[in-house]
Amino acid sequence: MSWDLGSIESLFKDHDDFVVTREENCLLIANQDGIDAWLAISGEQILVESLLFAAAEVKDKPALDHEILSSHMVFPLTTVGISTIGDEEYYTAFGALSAQSKAQSIVIEVETLFQNVASFLDAYETHLK
Repeated sequence: MSWDLGSIESLFKDHDDFVVTREENCLLIANQDGIDAWLAISGEQILVESLLFAAAEVKDKPALDHEILSSHMVFPLTTVGISTIGDEEYYTAFGALSAQSKAQSIVIEVETLFQNVASFLDAYETHLK
């Protein structure tokens, strides 16, 4: 099955743990812990991303970057990157999967992202101002 935003939105409407709203060309998915994730379809990939914190909030960016690169394998299905929004850089957590993925795989990707965002925030909080 090839997914579109409408079918993914319907998929998550059945999950009481999430609030899903359509925002232009993506979905905003919020969990009960107040974590937001943006889901978009780009070509043959489904991308899901959540902001962690602004790069300006980091005390020592090289030290944090080293810790992220040294520990990335501990967090399944999710990668940390840096995205620019407006004129500001943010550390983000993201995952990607095929637009041909099964429904269960999409749900697992989003659920895992939410779990990992909470873990990233705990793991990296000592690096923040």
